[in-house]
Amino acid sequence: MAKRIDVSSIAPVIGTLYPPPFDKRCRARERKRLGDAAALTQFGVNLLRLPPRTWSSQRHWHTRGDEFVYVVSGEVVLVTDEGPEVLRAGDAAGFPAGEKNGHCLQNRSKGDAMVLEIGARFPSDAVHFSDINMISPAFEIPAIYTRRDGTSYTDVRRRGPEG
Repeated sequence: MAKRIDVSSIAPVIGTLYPPPFDKRCRARERKRLGDAAALTQFGVNLLRLPPRTWSSQRHWHTRGDEFVYVVSGEVVLVTDEGPEVLRAGDAAGFPAGEKNGHCLQNRSKGDAMVLEIGARFPSDAVHFSDINMISPAFEIPAIYTRRDGTSYTDVRRRGPEG
C-alpha cells in the first residue's frame, strides 16, 4: 500500500471558526490537513498558505500541546511578547506547551507564504488567546470558543474571505 500523500488532491480548509470580530484577519488563510490525510492521531500537520495581509491565528498559546512551524516559502512575521520577528523560507520556530507567550504568524509581505505547522493533539489541551477575551477550553473539532469568564460565543461558524 502506497504511503505517498498527493498534497495537490487535498482540499484546503479556508477561513476560520473564530467569532467576530476576531475572525477578520484569518478569513483568507488556507490549511491542507496533511496529518489527517496520513491518518495521524497524536499530532497534526498542516500546510498553511497565508495570502498577503492574512494571519495564521490570533496570538495564542497551548496548555498541553507543543507547536512547531517551518517556513516553506515566502516571508511571515512571528508576533510574540518579544515583538515582531521576520521568518523567511528555511526558518523555523517552536512553542513549548504551557509557555504563556502567545504567538501568531502574519503575512505582511506582498506575496503568499507557505508554512508547515506541526502540533500535538491532546483532548485536554486548552488554548488561551493572549490579546483578546477568548479561550478554547478543550481540543474539539469543531472548536469551541468562550470568553475568559466561561460564557460562550454564539456566532461560531466558518467564515472565508467573502464573509
